[in-house]
Amino acid sequence: MNFQKKCSIIGNAGSGKSTLAQRIQNLTRSPILDLDNITWDRARLQKRRPIEDSEIDLDKFITVNSSSWIVEGCYGELVERTLSRSPQLIFLDPGEATCLKNCHGRPWEKHKYPSKEDQDKFLQFLLSWSSEYYRRDGPMSHQFHKNIFETYPGDKILITSF
Repeated sequence: MNFQKKCSIIGNAGSGKSTLAQRIQNLTRSPILDLDNITWDRARLQKRRPIEDSEIDLDKFITVNSSSWIVEGCYGELVERTLSRSPQLIFLDPGEATCLKNCHGRPWEKHKYPSKEDQDKFLQFLLSWSSEYYRRDGPMSHQFHKNIFETYPGDKILITSF
């Protein structure tokens, strides 16, 4: 697979977005923005920030890194916002069983949680949320992500396993 220097990666929790973003970064040296980092106010007990604040931070990241960037996350409305910059769109869709397995094996995300124990406190929520992806509505649903992918006229890749 040939990856571009500007990529937007979308998919469910546990689909492999962060892992793929790291692999692409190793090839392209593009900086990564994990959308979780601009969506949640971790200082205030995981409260979601206003979408407008997340959009401002996303736009800043893309502007500062105009020729080379990777954006990854499950926030369909934010990934959709990147598409006006003509990135390569990558939709990770490995299926529910794979996502749940990967959630169980998730390494400690130091940039999100002070300890692996703190991260593991959210595991049951994450498993439930990941499973519901295929049945819920809205911008963090499988259907929304699929629609983004199917209607995007630019360079795109569907990955069902890797």
